[in-house]
Amino acid sequence: MKKLTVAILLALGLHGTALAGFPEGASAYNARNYAQALKEVAPLARAGHAEAQHLLGLMYYMGRGVARDYKQAFTWHLKAAQQGKADAQYVVGAMYYTGNAVPQDQKHAVTWFRRAAEQGHGEAQHALGLMYRYQVAGVPGDPVIAYMLWNLAAANGNHNAVGQRAAIARQMTQAQIEEAQALSRTWKVGTSLPTQSRTGGG
Repeated sequence: MKKLTVAILLALGLHGTALAGFPEGASAYNARNYAQALKEVAPLARAGHAEAQHLLGLMYYMGRGVARDYKQAFTWHLKAAQQGKADAQYVVGAMYYTGNAVPQDQKHAVTWFRRAAEQGHGEAQHALGLMYRYQVAGVPGDPVIAYMLWNLAAANGNHNAVGQRAAIARQMTQAQIEEAQALSRTWKVGTSLPTQSRTGGG
């Protein structure tokens, strides 16, 4: 029993040490000291730290501290996305949508945008709204869901969503706008987003 306790304490100690390097890595990255950021972040990413995986993915995507490598960027973002990191889920969705370093797959893009959007990610909510507006990748055209998503995205600081919402509102009935507003008010972060509305389906 004592050996088990020691093993658990050692594991917790190592985990604590591993997490301690991330703030330093993020600070170094923000200070544009990319070599130091890489030194701090890469071991954490390899150890499974989602924040570090996302940051390492960004470094590969932007070519900061490492040679630009979109395949590596996708690999690290996917690892973070699979652990639930919303920013990484959005990037994975965008890379699938454009076919950047992976075969273009808009259905996969929708899946990852939805996962991030359901965590309250404004950029993903905006992107998913566009899918509903323009019926991309088999997503049904539904102005009410698009409006709702842009409402949420605007509340999360996405300025593009404000213009999109205003434009689509001019083509909607009062009943549709009221449903979209009600859906926005009642939806909670971390819950499923509706896939269709009562008044907006074509």
